[in-house]
Amino acid sequence: MSAPTDDHPVRQLRLVVEAEDYEAALAFYRDVLGLPEQAAFSGGDGARVAILDAGRATLEIANPAQKKMIDDVEVGRQVAPRLRVAFEVDDARGTTERLVAAGATEVAPPTVTPWESLNARLDAPAGLHITVFQELRDLEERRTLDGFGTDDPGPAEV
Repeated sequence: MSAPTDDHPVRQLRLVVEAEDYEAALAFYRDVLGLPEQAAFSGGDGARVAILDAGRATLEIANPAQKKMIDDVEVGRQVAPRLRVAFEVDDARGTTERLVAAGATEVAPPTVTPWESLNARLDAPAGLHITVFQELRDLEERRTLDGFGTDDPGPAEV
Protein backbone atom coordinates (compact mmCIF):
# COMPACT_ATOMS: atom_id res chain seq x y z
CA MET A 1 0.00 0.00 0.00
CA SER A 2 1.36 3.42 -0.86
CA ALA A 3 2.18 6.00 1.75
CA PRO A 4 -0.17 8.95 2.23
CA THR A 5 0.84 12.23 0.62
CA ASP A 6 -0.09 15.82 1.30
CA ASP A 7 -2.62 15.59 -1.55
CA HIS A 8 -4.09 12.28 -0.30
CA PRO A 9 -3.50 11.82 3.45
CA VAL A 10 -5.95 8.88 3.76
CA ARG A 11 -4.60 5.48 2.72
CA GLN A 12 -7.79 3.43 2.73
CA LEU A 13 -11.54 3.62 3.22
CA ARG A 14 -12.77 0.68 5.28
CA LEU A 15 -16.50 0.12 5.76
CA VAL A 16 -17.17 -2.05 8.83
CA VAL A 17 -20.45 -3.98 8.72
CA GLU A 18 -21.90 -5.99 11.62
CA ALA A 19 -23.42 -9.23 10.27
CA GLU A 20 -25.68 -11.32 12.51
CA ASP A 21 -25.14 -14.28 10.16
CA TYR A 22 -21.40 -13.86 9.68
CA GLU A 23 -20.89 -17.06 7.65
CA ALA A 24 -23.68 -16.24 5.19
CA ALA A 25 -22.50 -12.65 4.73
CA LEU A 26 -18.88 -13.75 4.28
CA ALA A 27 -19.86 -16.37 1.69
CA PHE A 28 -22.02 -13.84 -0.19
CA TYR A 29 -19.51 -11.01 -0.39
CA ARG A 30 -16.33 -13.10 -0.69
CA ASP A 31 -17.45 -16.15 -2.66
CA VAL A 32 -20.36 -14.85 -4.76
CA LEU A 33 -19.59 -11.15 -5.30
CA GLY A 34 -15.90 -12.05 -5.50
CA LEU A 35 -14.20 -9.75 -2.99
CA PRO A 36 -10.87 -11.44 -2.15
CA GLU A 37 -10.14 -12.02 1.51
CA GLN A 38 -7.23 -9.78 2.50
CA ALA A 39 -7.04 -10.82 6.15
CA ALA A 40 -9.12 -12.53 8.82
CA PHE A 41 -8.90 -12.41 12.58
CA SER A 42 -10.62 -14.18 15.46
CA GLY A 43 -10.66 -13.51 19.15
CA GLY A 44 -12.18 -14.68 22.37
CA ASP A 45 -15.90 -15.30 22.77
CA GLY A 46 -16.26 -16.20 19.07
CA ALA A 47 -15.27 -12.77 17.73
CA ARG A 48 -14.48 -12.94 14.00
CA VAL A 49 -13.77 -10.48 11.21
CA ALA A 50 -12.73 -10.83 7.59
CA ILE A 51 -11.30 -7.91 5.64
CA LEU A 52 -12.33 -8.15 2.01
CA ASP A 53 -10.54 -6.27 -0.75
CA ALA A 54 -13.05 -4.20 -2.71
CA GLY A 55 -10.51 -2.50 -4.96
CA ARG A 56 -10.39 1.27 -5.10
CA ALA A 57 -12.63 3.00 -2.58
CA THR A 58 -14.43 6.31 -2.92
CA LEU A 59 -16.76 8.17 -0.59
CA GLU A 60 -19.77 9.54 -2.44
CA ILE A 61 -21.31 12.55 -0.72
CA ALA A 62 -24.80 13.41 -2.02
CA ASN A 63 -27.28 16.01 -0.87
CA PRO A 64 -30.90 14.88 -0.25
CA ALA A 65 -32.07 15.99 -3.72
CA GLN A 66 -29.34 13.92 -5.41
CA LYS A 67 -30.11 10.86 -3.24
CA LYS A 68 -33.79 11.16 -4.20
CA MET A 69 -32.92 11.56 -7.89
CA ILE A 70 -30.67 8.48 -7.85
CA ASP A 71 -33.43 6.38 -6.26
CA ASP A 72 -35.94 7.70 -8.80
CA VAL A 73 -33.67 6.86 -11.76
CA GLU A 74 -32.47 3.46 -10.54
CA VAL A 75 -35.59 2.17 -8.78
CA GLY A 76 -38.51 4.47 -9.54
CA ARG A 77 -39.22 5.21 -5.89
CA GLN A 78 -37.45 6.09 -2.64
CA VAL A 79 -35.91 2.94 -1.17
CA ALA A 80 -32.31 3.58 -0.10
CA PRO A 81 -31.47 4.14 3.53
CA ARG A 82 -29.06 6.90 4.49
CA LEU A 83 -26.11 4.65 3.58
CA ARG A 84 -25.88 2.53 0.43
CA VAL A 85 -22.88 0.49 -0.72
CA ALA A 86 -22.04 0.44 -4.43
CA PHE A 87 -19.75 -2.04 -6.19
CA GLU A 88 -18.38 -1.43 -9.69
CA VAL A 89 -18.40 -4.67 -11.67
CA ASP A 90 -17.59 -5.67 -15.25
CA ASP A 91 -21.02 -7.27 -15.88
CA ALA A 92 -23.94 -5.75 -13.96
CA ARG A 93 -26.52 -8.16 -15.41
CA GLY A 94 -24.51 -11.30 -14.69
CA THR A 95 -23.49 -10.12 -11.24
CA THR A 96 -27.09 -9.28 -10.37
CA GLU A 97 -28.21 -12.76 -11.43
CA ARG A 98 -25.47 -14.41 -9.32
CA LEU A 99 -26.27 -12.30 -6.27
CA VAL A 100 -29.99 -12.99 -6.49
CA ALA A 101 -29.29 -16.73 -6.86
CA ALA A 102 -27.17 -16.48 -3.71
CA GLY A 103 -29.94 -14.89 -1.65
CA ALA A 104 -30.00 -11.16 -2.39
CA THR A 105 -33.36 -9.59 -3.13
CA GLU A 106 -33.54 -7.63 -6.37
CA VAL A 107 -35.02 -4.21 -5.67
CA ALA A 108 -34.57 -2.97 -9.24
CA PRO A 109 -33.09 -4.70 -12.30
CA PRO A 110 -30.08 -3.34 -14.18
CA THR A 111 -31.06 0.07 -15.54
CA VAL A 112 -29.12 2.45 -17.77
CA THR A 113 -28.71 5.74 -15.92
CA PRO A 114 -28.32 9.29 -17.25
CA TRP A 115 -24.71 9.18 -16.02
CA GLU A 116 -24.02 6.32 -18.46
CA SER A 117 -23.77 3.32 -16.17
CA LEU A 118 -25.82 0.15 -15.84
CA ASN A 119 -27.03 0.00 -12.22
CA ALA A 120 -28.98 -2.64 -10.29
CA ARG A 121 -30.26 -2.37 -6.71
CA LEU A 122 -30.37 -5.22 -4.24
CA ASP A 123 -30.99 -5.89 -0.58
CA ALA A 124 -28.08 -8.07 0.48
CA PRO A 125 -26.85 -9.99 3.54
CA ALA A 126 -25.80 -8.08 6.65
CA GLY A 127 -28.68 -5.68 6.04
CA LEU A 128 -26.93 -3.77 3.26
CA HIS A 129 -28.78 -2.01 0.47
CA ILE A 130 -26.36 -2.25 -2.45
CA THR A 131 -25.88 -1.10 -6.00
CA VAL A 132 -23.88 -3.05 -8.54
CA PHE A 133 -22.88 -0.85 -11.44
CA GLN A 134 -21.09 -1.18 -14.74
CA GLU A 135 -19.61 1.93 -16.33
CA LEU A 136 -20.69 2.23 -19.97
CA ARG A 137 -18.33 5.13 -20.75
CA ASP A 138 -14.93 5.99 -19.36
CA LEU A 139 -14.46 8.98 -17.09
CA GLU A 140 -13.10 11.22 -19.84
CA GLU A 141 -16.16 10.53 -22.05
CA ARG A 142 -18.52 11.12 -19.13
CA ARG A 143 -16.90 14.48 -18.32
CA THR A 144 -18.13 15.77 -21.69
CA LEU A 145 -21.77 15.01 -20.82
CA ASP A 146 -24.10 17.70 -19.52
CA GLY A 147 -24.14 17.88 -15.74
CA PHE A 148 -20.73 16.26 -15.21
CA GLY A 149 -17.74 18.00 -13.78
CA THR A 150 -16.35 18.68 -10.36
CA ASP A 151 -17.12 20.96 -7.44
CA ASP A 152 -13.43 20.89 -6.49
CA PRO A 153 -12.06 24.42 -6.79
CA GLY A 154 -8.52 23.04 -6.89
CA PRO A 155 -5.70 23.75 -4.46
CA ALA A 156 -6.18 26.75 -2.22
CA GLU A 157 -3.86 29.60 -3.03
CA VAL A 158 -1.76 30.80 -0.16
